[in-house]
Amino acid sequence: MTLDESEVRALVGPAEALGAMRTAFAALCRGEVTQPTNMDFEFPDAEGEAHLKGAHIHGSPHWAVKAATGFWSNTARGLPVTNGLFLVFSAETGALSALLLDNGYLTELRTGAAGALAADLLAPEEIEQAAIIGAGGQARYQLEALLGVRRPERVVVASRSGADAYAEEMRALHDIDVRVTDLETAVRTSQLVVTTTPSRAPVIRAEWLQPGTHVTAMGSDFPEKQELEAAALGRADVVAADHPPVAARNGELHHALDEGVLELDAVVPLGALVTGDAFGRTSDDEITICDLVGVGVQDAAIAGEVVARAGIAV
Repeated sequence: MTLDESEVRALVGPAEALGAMRTAFAALCRGEVTQPTNMDFEFPDAEGEAHLKGAHIHGSPHWAVKAATGFWSNTARGLPVTNGLFLVFSAETGALSALLLDNGYLTELRTGAAGALAADLLAPEEIEQAAIIGAGGQARYQLEALLGVRRPERVVVASRSGADAYAEEMRALHDIDVRVTDLETAVRTSQLVVTTTPSRAPVIRAEWLQPGTHVTAMGSDFPEKQELEAAALGRADVVAADHPPVAARNGELHHALDEGVLELDAVVPLGALVTGDAFGRTSDDEITICDLVGVGVQDAAIAGEVVARAGIAV
């Protein structure tokens, strides 16, 4: 069966994606996932990148492979920045069960849901202000998902471009106070910070983080990318990652390990917070950071949610 983007969107949204991410990361923590190494490609001349990821969650009747792309120069061409599709196979016969022509929607959705899960597990219960760093597509998905687990009094956005349009759109869409501010002010005055940029140099300084702040960093999925100063991870009371071994190669964690401000065995897997095998925030004044690089189990989980809701048999 083939499902197009509109059909996929009708089947799953932020709430369904959040539940799928809880299940996925718990299974990963328990060792109940077969997950090969990510395949990542860069296309510097086209300002593009591509990611191939997949996994099988043990006990699931399906396994999935996802190809997703992000070509930042597409904006000037009047084309979507992101694209992609999923291949979903039977885990019993190996036959192709579904082709999901989602155009990158499921990747955006599951990434936003992972950010919401990190906030739910690590951020303070009461948030006066949340900051979104960046104003692209993922900035929109992260805020929408976040509002499913926390409702700040206001949101601030800091971005080199598109901040005013983002603020106006988010105010109208979510009926929440969204304001534009500069980067340092946004970080210093917020209890929750979400970074959504493809930056290759730190945009967040360690000294800007105030006691009690939670940071979710989701932009670094190549070794050369970096949104947080490595010292920020050294300052944190709790550092978590969606999958520490992958983050140690591609994420913020990679830079912190290289600079010797953190040891890998001190990093908490996000799934261990879901299962209760590890503890996150224990006081209101702790600084917590979650490094999200994106792994195949997320794609298997969200694809499984789609085919289950579509009633697609093995």
